Amino acid sequence: MDANQRIKQVVESNRVMLFMKGNRDFPQCGFSGRAVQILQALDTEFETADVLADDEIRQGVKDYSSWPTIPQLYIGGEFVGGSDIMMEMYENGELKKKLEQPSSS
Repeated sequence: MDANQRIKQVVESNRVMLFMKGNRDFPQCGFSGRAVQILQALDTEFETADVLADDEIRQGVKDYSSWPTIPQLYIGGEFVGGSDIMMEMYENGELKKKLEQPSSS
């Protein structure tokens, strides 16, 4: 299975998926840490994938989303954005609404 297929499988099998540097307990960069804090502040259940542990995934997730930076958030299989977009959506209430929407699957 290539990186793209692996990413697709992980994104589709987890309602809220965060590709990040490190993990929820030990983020390896400030942006990833902020993304985890936002999701935790919204009391969200989510899974994480440490892109530092797998170079194929680290580059593959950027290709998969056509987004150049990490972290990357997916909700219901849909790419949402990185930490800046997450922060903006958190502040204006959009992220909470998106997380509360029923899953389409």
